[in-house]
Amino acid sequence: MQALGLGAFIAVSVVALDFLFPPPLERVQNISPLVVDREGRWVHAFQNQQDRWRFAADLESIDQTFVERLIAVEDKRFWRHPGIDAAAVLRATLSSVRAGRVMSGASTLTMQTARLLEPRPRTFGAKFIEMLRALQIERRLTKQEILELYLTLAPYGGNLEGVRAASLSYFGKEPLYLTDAEQALLIALPQAPEARRPDRHAVTAKAARQAILNRLSETGMLDHRLAVEAGDARIPSSRKPFARSAYHTSRRLAAEYGTQGEGVISSSLDIKLQRQAETIVRTHATRTDDGATAAALIIDNERREIRVAVGSSGLDAPGGWIDLTRAVRSPGSTLKPFIYALAFEDGIAGADTVIDDMPRSFGSYTPENFDRLFRGEVRVRDALQHSLNVPAVRTLDKVGARRFAAILSAAGVKLKTPTSANPELSLAIALGGAGVTAYEIASLYAALADDGEVRPLHWMTNQDNSESEGSGYRLMSEDTAHRVRAILAGGPSLAGRAPGALAQAAPRIAFKTGTSYGYRDAWSAGHAGRYTVVAWVGRADGAPRPGVTGRAAAAPLLFDLFDMLNRNDAEGVGDSQFNPKKEEAPFALARFNRQDPLPAPEIIFPRHGVEIFDRMTQDETRGFVLAARGGAGAYRWFVDGDPLDVETTSGRTLWRPDAPGFYSVAVVDEEGRSAQAKVRVISSG
Repeated sequence: MQALGLGAFIAVSVVALDFLFPPPLERVQNISPLVVDREGRWVHAFQNQQDRWRFAADLESIDQTFVERLIAVEDKRFWRHPGIDAAAVLRATLSSVRAGRVMSGASTLTMQTARLLEPRPRTFGAKFIEMLRALQIERRLTKQEILELYLTLAPYGGNLEGVRAASLSYFGKEPLYLTDAEQALLIALPQAPEARRPDRHAVTAKAARQAILNRLSETGMLDHRLAVEAGDARIPSSRKPFARSAYHTSRRLAAEYGTQGEGVISSSLDIKLQRQAETIVRTHATRTDDGATAAALIIDNERREIRVAVGSSGLDAPGGWIDLTRAVRSPGSTLKPFIYALAFEDGIAGADTVIDDMPRSFGSYTPENFDRLFRGEVRVRDALQHSLNVPAVRTLDKVGARRFAAILSAAGVKLKTPTSANPELSLAIALGGAGVTAYEIASLYAALADDGEVRPLHWMTNQDNSESEGSGYRLMSEDTAHRVRAILAGGPSLAGRAPGALAQAAPRIAFKTGTSYGYRDAWSAGHAGRYTVVAWVGRADGAPRPGVTGRAAAAPLLFDLFDMLNRNDAEGVGDSQFNPKKEEAPFALARFNRQDPLPAPEIIFPRHGVEIFDRMTQDETRGFVLAARGGAGAYRWFVDGDPLDVETTSGRTLWRPDAPGFYSVAVVDEEGRSAQAKVRVISSG
């Protein structure tokens, strides 16, 4: 009875200890994050938290012959023992007693796995703990799982761990395709990984490989002739780098999912397109000489998946480590299509509505066109195609700046204002007065391509896109989206490039460019067929690039990327939706804001109530150039009721006061609206 009680106590104690002190199997989860593309191809690999390369082993992806040869060399009774090979332990114990130190030869693959999980000095006590851990591991895992654990943790020199990392680094191939020589070297390396590193100790590595080949030949696992041939194979003299594409996106994915133990992260990227796009962006940036870089996104409109994400023109470029697709930048004029889209939706304008492009003030805000010229009456389609500023601001004034910003926010695009500026959104957002990211611009243009519905962008293939389709935001109607696309597709073509409608092989692109204030950001965004592309060019530090516009700097990059897509997927880029109909604007829409009279003109110089100094002589006075803005133009000037003449050479109105004193200066536009300023002239001559 006592013996039974003691046995039961020991059994309970063993089970309790096994439960309280389990083997640290969770440590194997610290593997290298590996980002793959939508078809499982490598995009970017990162070291694990200990700065080691360790990829999870999968027996189905490893040559079965290699596994059989490894077991034959390292642990020939692996499939039969419970984690400890009693015969080998007895033999090794006798050898160790004779030698006075721990000798090798008794460690099973399971015991070696235990030692890799918990490294300890080579002592008798450590060997005993390894045996206990081996029993625990065998109780928890299958033999196949133990093999995978060992082949994930085994050291292969330097910071390489696991057969997959070693095979890819030394031979540039997966362990499913190893030759006899390569298998022999990978079997030999874990026994002395640093001493046998082929890239540092080629002679030692070759000798160790030969010993394995001889043993395999002696046991009949490798034909003697093949063993001789394998012995003559070249030893790898260097390590091959792991894949490094889409650095910025891959780093973000690895940071988010790699820390969760997910070794393989399936992205929505297409590595074939990604690598070509990176080359195009890098080449485009090298054409600049002012420290500029570039970034680009390519979106699959149907699934809203990101196929290409180039965060900069290269890590060696100025600020190249910054992901400029996620940086908040001024969008310039890229939001104008959506301002007009809301005007179409509200019924206050159509593509052929006539709108004035004349000097106009909106309170203290007085927008000007990029070229500082005004074109009088234009149609809305022309205003958008030529990116005229005043018509866009007039339209936003009617749509409502706050309302426009609120609608964009509901669609997932939150306009950001500088912290030092007035946070109140104003009409300046029509011209880039609030910041956005390239991702946000891409989501809007993808919606424009997909009949006006905004849906979240995805960069993971395992995200449920079907759910996002039901949670989309209707930014505009299908008809409005078609009308805006047609306008953008009919815009002027780039210099030196035939219009898409005339070029048989080229895609027809509906695109818009944008240039931020101070020439800090050059944008181009558009779509053709199933793809939306956004291109950005500028300096990472936000420094201005005088004279560099979106049309000159970013649009060529956009077109190069579409050409690349066309070469890779001709059917996917072609689009037959750009067939704009001739619009007959209803009478109410024939002229924008028919019932809203123009405001009176405003005198810019001289301002009301100022004192101005005039250098006079007995014969002449230098005079002042009078200036006004707003109103209907065709200004006529009066001083104390007397008209002033316009200079025939310059077209300016020059006022030369007769003497110091008080004067009344007035301006009248062609529709009779006027403004007046009282000023005092003081002689300084």
